Amino acid sequence: MLREPWVQRGVRAALAAALAWQVAVLLPSPLAAYAYYAPLGAVIAVHPTVADSAAAAWRTVVAILLGFGLAATVHEFTRPLPAALTIALIVALAVAVEQWRVLREHASWVSFAAVLMLTVGTADPARYAVAYAGLTLLGAAIGVLVTTVLFPPLQLTAAVRRIETTRTLLARHLQDIATGLRHGRVPTPGEWARRGQDLDAALDRMRVAESVVERARRANPRARRWGGSAALIREQSRALDRVAVLVDDLTMLVVELEPHRRGVDQIDGGAGWVLADALEGLAGVVCTPHPTASEGQARDERDTAIDAADAALQRLTTLLRTSEVADDQGFFALGAVTVGMYRSLDTLRARPRDPHTA
Repeated sequence: MLREPWVQRGVRAALAAALAWQVAVLLPSPLAAYAYYAPLGAVIAVHPTVADSAAAAWRTVVAILLGFGLAATVHEFTRPLPAALTIALIVALAVAVEQWRVLREHASWVSFAAVLMLTVGTADPARYAVAYAGLTLLGAAIGVLVTTVLFPPLQLTAAVRRIETTRTLLARHLQDIATGLRHGRVPTPGEWARRGQDLDAALDRMRVAESVVERARRANPRARRWGGSAALIREQSRALDRVAVLVDDLTMLVVELEPHRRGVDQIDGGAGWVLADALEGLAGVVCTPHPTASEGQARDERDTAIDAADAALQRLTTLLRTSEVADDQGFFALGAVTVGMYRSLDTLRARPRDPHTA
C-alpha cells in the first residue's frame, strides 16, 4: 500500500502538517497566534518529488509576498477611493503580476494574498505579512524536509504502470490490424483514428510519468540507489514512444493503401497473411519487457519473441523481393510498412543498461 504515490504523499503531508503546527505553536507571540499558517505551508510544499516540493515552497512564498506588498501599497495610495474600486484595482494588478513566468502554477497566490491582506491585514500590514509569509515558509521548509527524509519519492511505481499500460495498448493495436488482415477487413482511417485515442492518451501519460521520474532524481538521496531503475524506465519509455510513432505510420499505410489487396500475392496465403504474421511478431516483442540481470527466463522469452518477429519479417521481405509487381502503389506501401517494422524491431531490440550496473 505504501508503494502507492498518493498514499506516500498523504502520509508525508499529514506528518509535515502536524510537525509544522507543533513548531509554530512554540514560537513567541504574536507568531504563535497565526500557527495555522504553518500547516498550510507544509501541505503546499509536499509534492511528488523533492525538486517540485522545493520549487513549490519558494514560488508560493514569493507569490504571497508579492500579493501582500501589492495590496498594502495600493491600499495606502487609494484611501480616498471607494473600497470596491480599490479591490478592483488590486485584483487587476495582481492578475497582471501573475503573468510572471517564474511563478508558474503558483501564480494564483498573488491575487489570493492580495485580497486576504485587504480582508484581515490592513490594520498592521507589516506584522500580518511577516506572520503569514514567515509561517508559510516555515511550514514549507518542514514539508520539503519531510519529503526528502520520509521515503523520498522517485515515482518509479507509477511510471512502470504507465509503461506497461502503453506496452499493452500498443501490442493490442498491432494485433487488431493483424486480425483485420486475416479476416479481410481493415478499419477505415476514421475508425482507426477513433480506436487509437486510448493509445494516444496512454502515450501522453507515459511521457508525463517519465518526466516526473527525471525531476524526482534531483536533490533526492535515493537517486543513486535507484538510478539504474530510473534509467531503465527512461529508456523503455522513449523506445516505446519511438516505436509508437513508427507503428502509427505503418498502420496508416495499411489502413489507407491496403497493400495486401494490391496484387503482391506471390507467397502462399497472400500478402495479407504474411503481413499479419509480421505484425503479430512485432506485437509479441512489444508486450515482452526487457529483463533485468536476474531474470533469465524473461530474457529467454524476449529472445524468443525477437526471433519470431525476425522470421516473420524475413518472410515479408521475401514476399517483396519475389514479387513481380514493381510499380504498384500497394507494392511501395508494403515496402514502407516493412521498413517501418524493421526500424521498430531494431528500436525494441536494443538492450537498456542493466540497473544493477548503473
